[in-house]
Amino acid sequence: MYKAQGEKHWFIPDGYIPETSSGSLPSHESICVLNTSSEEALLRITIFFEDRDPMTDILVVIPARRTKHVRTSSLGKNGTPIPIGVPYAIELQSDIPVIVQYSRLDSTQAENALMSTMGYPIK
Repeated sequence: MYKAQGEKHWFIPDGYIPETSSGSLPSHESICVLNTSSEEALLRITIFFEDRDPMTDILVVIPARRTKHVRTSSLGKNGTPIPIGVPYAIELQSDIPVIVQYSRLDSTQAENALMSTMGYPIK
């Protein structure tokens, strides 16, 4: 049995899917989750906005002893995706401890920008 590492509750306050891309790389974001445990992790994601109610209870499974890069553009609720070009924040709750990193590729200009940061764990 492998032990779960990390925390169960994470925040990423700066979410934003760029509206445009240049070249062959599309602008995108990923929530990168590492599950070191022998059991799968069930994530419950909430997306917060400045001007509307949150999107709640978005479920994602991370298999045991795996990493998964979850593109935020693939997340949504009741057929409604996270809107592009709109600032948002992410709350992630897991049933077991996991490790969370967030990355954004901004290819709105020919000079691509890549940002990556660890999520903020709540103990």
